[in-house]
Amino acid sequence: MRIIDEVKNAKTIAISGHVRPDGDCVGSVMGLYLYLKKELPQTQIDIYLEKPAAIFDCISHIEDIRSEFQSDVVYDVYFALDCNDERLGEALPLYQRAGKRINIDHHISNKGCGDINVIEPQISSTSELLYDLMDHEKIDIEIAKAIYIGIIHDTGVFKYSNTSPRTLQAAAELIQFGFDFPALIEKTFYEKTYVQTQIMGRAVLESMRFMNDRCIVSVVSRRMMDFYQVGPKDLDGIVNQLLVVSGVECAVFMYETGTLEYKVSMRSKGKVDVAAVAVKFGGGGHVRAAGCTMNGTYHDNINNLSIEIEGQLKKAAAV
Repeated sequence: MRIIDEVKNAKTIAISGHVRPDGDCVGSVMGLYLYLKKELPQTQIDIYLEKPAAIFDCISHIEDIRSEFQSDVVYDVYFALDCNDERLGEALPLYQRAGKRINIDHHISNKGCGDINVIEPQISSTSELLYDLMDHEKIDIEIAKAIYIGIIHDTGVFKYSNTSPRTLQAAAELIQFGFDFPALIEKTFYEKTYVQTQIMGRAVLESMRFMNDRCIVSVVSRRMMDFYQVGPKDLDGIVNQLLVVSGVECAVFMYETGTLEYKVSMRSKGKVDVAAVAVKFGGGGHVRAAGCTMNGTYHDNINNLSIEIEGQLKKAAAV
Protein backbone atom coordinates (compact mmCIF):
# COMPACT_ATOMS: atom_id res chain seq x y z
CA MET A 1 0.00 0.00 0.00
CA ARG A 2 1.10 3.55 -0.80
CA ILE A 3 -0.44 5.99 1.63
CA ILE A 4 -0.95 8.73 -0.90
CA ASP A 5 -2.93 6.41 -3.21
CA GLU A 6 -5.53 5.86 -0.48
CA VAL A 7 -6.14 9.54 0.29
CA LYS A 8 -5.48 11.49 -2.93
CA ASN A 9 -9.20 12.15 -3.55
CA ALA A 10 -10.13 12.87 0.07
CA LYS A 11 -11.37 16.30 1.09
CA THR A 12 -11.20 15.58 4.82
CA ILE A 13 -8.75 13.31 6.68
CA ALA A 14 -8.32 12.57 10.38
CA ILE A 15 -5.63 10.76 12.35
CA SER A 16 -5.78 9.24 15.84
CA GLY A 17 -3.64 7.03 18.01
CA HIS A 18 -4.24 5.23 21.26
CA VAL A 19 -5.12 6.60 24.68
CA ARG A 20 -2.14 7.59 26.83
CA PRO A 21 0.02 8.09 23.71
CA ASP A 22 3.62 6.92 23.93
CA GLY A 23 6.57 7.88 21.73
CA ASP A 24 5.71 5.60 18.82
CA CYS A 25 2.09 6.74 18.86
CA VAL A 26 3.02 10.44 18.89
CA GLY A 27 5.83 9.99 16.35
CA SER A 28 3.70 8.05 13.88
CA VAL A 29 0.66 10.33 14.20
CA MET A 30 2.74 13.47 13.75
CA GLY A 31 4.90 11.95 11.01
CA LEU A 32 1.81 11.01 9.00
CA TYR A 33 0.19 14.40 9.66
CA LEU A 34 3.21 16.35 8.43
CA TYR A 35 3.54 14.06 5.40
CA LEU A 36 -0.10 14.48 4.38
CA LYS A 37 -0.06 18.24 4.97
CA LYS A 38 2.89 18.51 2.62
CA GLU A 39 1.36 16.26 -0.03
CA LEU A 40 -2.23 17.54 0.21
CA PRO A 41 -2.05 21.24 1.15
CA GLN A 42 -5.70 21.89 0.15
CA THR A 43 -7.11 19.02 2.23
CA GLN A 44 -8.51 19.43 5.74
CA ILE A 45 -6.40 17.21 8.01
CA ASP A 46 -7.13 16.91 11.73
CA ILE A 47 -5.47 15.04 14.60
CA TYR A 48 -7.47 13.76 17.58
CA LEU A 49 -5.22 12.61 20.41
CA GLU A 50 -4.84 13.01 24.14
CA LYS A 51 -2.32 15.74 24.89
CA PRO A 52 1.17 14.21 24.61
CA ALA A 53 3.91 14.66 27.20
CA ALA A 54 5.86 17.90 27.02
CA ILE A 55 8.98 16.03 25.89
CA PHE A 56 7.42 15.81 22.43
CA ASP A 57 7.08 19.57 22.01
CA CYS A 58 10.15 19.40 19.75
CA ILE A 59 7.98 17.88 16.99
CA SER A 60 6.85 20.41 14.41
CA HIS A 61 3.14 21.41 14.54
CA ILE A 62 2.44 19.34 17.64
CA GLU A 63 0.25 22.22 18.77
CA ASP A 64 -2.18 21.21 15.98
CA ILE A 65 -3.29 18.18 17.99
CA ARG A 66 -6.94 18.41 19.05
CA SER A 67 -7.60 16.92 22.47
CA GLU A 68 -11.31 17.79 22.40
CA PHE A 69 -13.07 15.00 20.57
CA GLN A 70 -16.41 16.61 19.76
CA SER A 71 -16.85 17.20 16.03
CA ASP A 72 -19.67 16.99 13.49
CA VAL A 73 -17.29 16.26 10.62
CA VAL A 74 -17.71 12.94 8.85
CA TYR A 75 -14.20 12.37 7.52
CA ASP A 76 -13.55 10.89 4.10
CA VAL A 77 -10.55 8.97 5.46
CA TYR A 78 -9.63 8.22 9.06
CA PHE A 79 -6.32 6.68 10.15
CA ALA A 80 -6.06 4.70 13.39
CA LEU A 81 -2.37 4.32 14.19
CA ASP A 82 -0.51 2.09 16.64
CA CYS A 83 -3.69 0.49 18.02
CA ASN A 84 -7.01 -1.16 17.28
CA ASP A 85 -10.29 0.72 17.59
CA GLU A 86 -10.78 -0.38 21.21
CA ARG A 87 -7.91 1.89 22.27
CA LEU A 88 -9.00 5.01 20.39
CA GLY A 89 -10.86 6.28 23.44
CA GLU A 90 -13.10 9.27 22.77
CA ALA A 91 -12.06 9.35 19.11
CA LEU A 92 -13.84 6.05 18.44
CA PRO A 93 -17.20 7.52 17.25
CA LEU A 94 -15.37 9.77 14.77
CA TYR A 95 -13.45 6.80 13.43
CA GLN A 96 -16.52 4.57 13.17
CA ARG A 97 -18.50 6.97 10.97
CA ALA A 98 -15.66 7.83 8.57
CA GLY A 99 -16.02 6.99 4.88
CA LYS A 100 -12.82 4.95 4.74
CA ARG A 101 -11.00 3.64 7.80
CA ILE A 102 -7.32 2.72 7.62
CA ASN A 103 -5.66 0.85 10.47
CA ILE A 104 -1.84 0.82 10.55
CA ASP A 105 -0.17 -0.97 13.45
CA HIS A 106 2.55 -3.41 14.48
CA HIS A 107 0.97 -4.97 17.60
CA ILE A 108 0.59 -8.72 17.34
CA SER A 109 -2.70 -8.60 19.27
CA ASN A 110 -4.36 -6.32 16.69
CA LYS A 111 -6.50 -8.25 14.19
CA GLY A 112 -7.34 -5.11 12.21
CA CYS A 113 -10.24 -2.70 12.61
CA GLY A 114 -10.31 -0.83 9.31
CA ASP A 115 -11.53 -1.13 5.76
CA ILE A 116 -7.82 -1.29 4.99
CA ASN A 117 -5.53 -2.97 7.52
CA VAL A 118 -1.75 -2.87 7.48
CA ILE A 119 -0.66 -4.88 10.52
CA GLU A 120 2.99 -5.97 10.56
CA PRO A 121 4.02 -7.44 13.95
CA GLN A 122 7.57 -8.18 12.76
CA ILE A 123 8.30 -4.45 12.30
CA SER A 124 9.75 -2.55 15.25
CA SER A 125 7.20 0.25 15.41
CA THR A 126 4.28 1.86 13.68
CA SER A 127 6.64 4.72 12.84
CA GLU A 128 8.99 2.39 10.94
CA LEU A 129 6.01 0.82 9.17
CA LEU A 130 4.74 4.24 8.09
CA TYR A 131 8.18 5.16 6.81
CA ASP A 132 8.07 2.12 4.52
CA LEU A 133 4.64 3.20 3.23
CA MET A 134 5.76 6.75 2.39
CA ASP A 135 7.41 8.05 -0.77
CA HIS A 136 10.87 8.72 0.62
CA GLU A 137 11.63 11.53 -1.79
CA LYS A 138 8.70 13.47 -0.26
CA ILE A 139 10.03 13.26 3.30
CA ASP A 140 11.61 16.36 4.82
CA ILE A 141 13.56 16.99 8.03
CA GLU A 142 10.48 17.55 10.23
CA ILE A 143 8.77 14.37 9.03
CA ALA A 144 12.04 12.48 9.53
CA LYS A 145 12.37 13.77 13.12
CA ALA A 146 8.88 12.64 14.07
CA ILE A 147 9.36 9.17 12.59
CA TYR A 148 12.80 8.81 14.18
CA ILE A 149 11.38 9.69 17.62
CA GLY A 150 8.72 7.00 17.21
CA ILE A 151 11.30 4.38 16.27
CA ILE A 152 13.71 5.12 19.13
CA HIS A 153 10.91 4.98 21.69
CA ASP A 154 9.53 1.60 20.65
CA THR A 155 12.98 0.05 20.26
CA GLY A 156 14.41 1.47 23.50
CA VAL A 157 16.97 3.36 21.40
CA PHE A 158 17.63 0.18 19.38
CA LYS A 159 18.12 -1.98 22.49
CA TYR A 160 14.98 -4.14 22.30
CA SER A 161 14.79 -7.36 20.31
CA ASN A 162 12.28 -5.84 17.87
CA THR A 163 15.20 -3.90 16.36
CA SER A 164 16.02 -5.43 12.97
CA PRO A 165 18.66 -4.64 10.35
CA ARG A 166 15.91 -2.80 8.45
CA THR A 167 15.16 -0.71 11.56
CA LEU A 168 18.78 0.40 11.75
CA GLN A 169 18.84 1.07 8.02
CA ALA A 170 15.72 3.23 8.30
CA ALA A 171 17.23 5.13 11.24
CA ALA A 172 20.44 5.70 9.24
CA GLU A 173 18.42 7.09 6.34
CA LEU A 174 16.44 9.37 8.64
CA ILE A 175 19.44 10.93 10.41
CA GLN A 176 20.87 11.85 7.01
CA PHE A 177 18.38 14.72 7.07
CA GLY A 178 20.73 16.40 9.53
CA PHE A 179 18.68 16.87 12.70
CA ASP A 180 20.41 16.62 16.07
CA PHE A 181 19.54 13.00 16.83
CA PRO A 182 21.60 12.70 20.06
CA ALA A 183 19.69 15.66 21.48
CA LEU A 184 16.36 14.09 20.46
CA ILE A 185 17.28 10.84 22.20
CA GLU A 186 18.38 12.64 25.36
CA LYS A 187 15.38 14.97 25.47
CA THR A 188 12.57 12.56 24.62
CA PHE A 189 13.83 9.23 25.95
CA TYR A 190 16.21 9.73 28.86
CA GLU A 191 15.57 13.13 30.39
CA LYS A 192 13.25 13.20 33.41
CA THR A 193 11.99 15.86 35.76
CA TYR A 194 12.96 15.78 39.41
CA VAL A 195 9.56 14.43 40.51
CA GLN A 196 9.66 11.76 37.81
CA THR A 197 12.98 10.61 39.24
CA GLN A 198 11.51 10.68 42.74
CA ILE A 199 8.47 8.56 41.89
CA MET A 200 10.65 6.09 39.97
CA GLY A 201 12.95 5.78 42.98
CA ARG A 202 9.97 5.18 45.25
CA ALA A 203 8.54 2.54 42.92
CA VAL A 204 11.87 0.70 42.68
CA LEU A 205 12.45 0.96 46.46
CA GLU A 206 9.06 -0.59 47.24
CA SER A 207 9.17 -3.26 44.52
CA MET A 208 8.92 -6.94 45.42
CA ARG A 209 10.26 -10.05 43.74
CA PHE A 210 8.20 -13.22 43.59
CA MET A 211 8.03 -16.55 41.80
CA ASN A 212 11.52 -17.52 42.99
CA ASP A 213 12.75 -14.00 42.17
CA ARG A 214 12.01 -14.50 38.46
CA CYS A 215 9.37 -11.76 38.53
CA ILE A 216 9.26 -8.32 40.07
CA VAL A 217 6.30 -6.04 40.72
CA SER A 218 5.70 -2.52 41.93
CA VAL A 219 2.55 -0.44 42.36
CA VAL A 220 1.93 3.28 42.64
CA SER A 221 -1.30 4.27 44.38
CA ARG A 222 -3.45 7.27 43.61
CA ARG A 223 -2.47 8.67 47.00
CA MET A 224 1.23 8.35 46.14
CA MET A 225 0.69 10.09 42.80
CA ASP A 226 -1.12 12.94 44.54
CA PHE A 227 1.69 13.25 47.09
CA TYR A 228 4.35 13.64 44.38
CA GLN A 229 1.96 15.61 42.15
CA VAL A 230 2.52 13.35 39.17
CA GLY A 231 0.26 11.96 36.44
CA PRO A 232 0.37 8.81 34.30
CA LYS A 233 2.85 10.38 31.85
CA ASP A 234 5.33 10.80 34.72
CA LEU A 235 5.41 7.05 35.29
CA ASP A 236 6.95 6.18 31.92
CA GLY A 237 10.11 4.11 32.22
CA ILE A 238 9.43 2.57 35.63
CA VAL A 239 8.59 -0.88 34.29
CA ASN A 240 11.74 -0.87 32.13
CA GLN A 241 13.83 0.02 35.17
CA LEU A 242 12.36 -2.91 37.09
CA LEU A 243 13.32 -5.31 34.30
CA VAL A 244 17.05 -4.59 34.59
CA VAL A 245 17.21 -6.39 37.97
CA SER A 246 19.49 -9.42 37.68
CA GLY A 247 17.62 -12.74 37.52
CA VAL A 248 14.26 -11.17 36.70
CA GLU A 249 12.48 -12.54 33.62
CA CYS A 250 9.28 -10.50 33.86
CA ALA A 251 8.52 -7.07 35.34
CA VAL A 252 5.04 -5.84 36.26
CA PHE A 253 4.20 -2.25 37.09
CA MET A 254 0.75 -0.98 37.89
CA TYR A 255 -0.73 2.32 38.97
CA GLU A 256 -4.14 3.10 40.37
CA THR A 257 -6.55 4.77 37.95
CA GLY A 258 -9.77 4.48 39.95
CA THR A 259 -11.47 2.58 42.73
CA LEU A 260 -10.22 -1.01 42.41
CA GLU A 261 -8.87 -0.23 38.92
CA TYR A 262 -5.23 -0.42 37.81
CA LYS A 263 -3.33 0.23 34.60
CA VAL A 264 -0.82 -2.60 34.18
CA SER A 265 2.42 -2.54 32.18
CA MET A 266 4.56 -5.65 31.68
CA ARG A 267 8.00 -6.26 30.24
CA SER A 268 9.84 -9.51 29.53
CA LYS A 269 13.36 -10.61 28.71
CA GLY A 270 11.97 -13.28 26.40
CA LYS A 271 10.79 -16.27 28.42
CA VAL A 272 7.38 -14.74 29.14
CA ASP A 273 5.05 -13.72 26.31
CA VAL A 274 3.51 -10.74 28.08
CA ALA A 275 1.24 -10.03 25.09
CA ALA A 276 -0.46 -13.40 25.69
CA VAL A 277 -0.79 -12.53 29.37
CA ALA A 278 -2.25 -9.11 28.62
CA VAL A 279 -4.78 -10.51 26.14
CA LYS A 280 -6.23 -12.69 28.92
CA PHE A 281 -7.24 -9.48 30.69
CA GLY A 282 -8.48 -7.51 27.70
CA GLY A 283 -5.17 -5.87 26.80
CA GLY A 284 -2.45 -6.54 24.27
CA GLY A 285 0.91 -5.50 22.94
CA HIS A 286 4.14 -7.25 22.03
CA VAL A 287 5.79 -10.45 23.20
CA ARG A 288 8.17 -8.46 25.39
CA ALA A 289 6.10 -5.35 26.12
CA ALA A 290 2.37 -5.30 26.79
CA GLY A 291 -0.30 -3.90 29.04
CA CYS A 292 -3.90 -4.01 30.17
CA THR A 293 -6.36 -2.53 32.64
CA MET A 294 -7.43 -4.70 35.57
CA ASN A 295 -10.15 -4.43 38.20
CA GLY A 296 -9.78 -5.64 41.74
CA THR A 297 -7.36 -5.15 44.59
CA TYR A 298 -3.65 -4.88 43.92
CA HIS A 299 -3.04 -8.31 45.49
CA ASP A 300 -5.86 -9.95 43.54
CA ASN A 301 -4.50 -8.56 40.30
CA ILE A 302 -1.00 -9.80 41.03
CA ASN A 303 -2.34 -13.25 41.90
CA ASN A 304 -4.28 -13.41 38.63
CA LEU A 305 -1.29 -12.22 36.60
CA SER A 306 0.97 -14.71 38.38
CA ILE A 307 -1.08 -17.66 37.17
CA GLU A 308 -0.61 -16.60 33.54
CA ILE A 309 3.05 -15.61 33.95
CA GLU A 310 3.85 -18.95 35.62
CA GLY A 311 2.19 -20.74 32.71
CA GLN A 312 4.42 -18.86 30.28
CA LEU A 313 7.55 -19.71 32.27
CA LYS A 314 6.61 -23.39 32.35
CA LYS A 315 6.00 -23.33 28.61
CA ALA A 316 9.44 -21.77 28.06
CA ALA A 317 11.09 -24.37 30.30
CA ALA A 318 9.48 -27.19 28.35
CA VAL A 319 10.90 -26.03 25.02
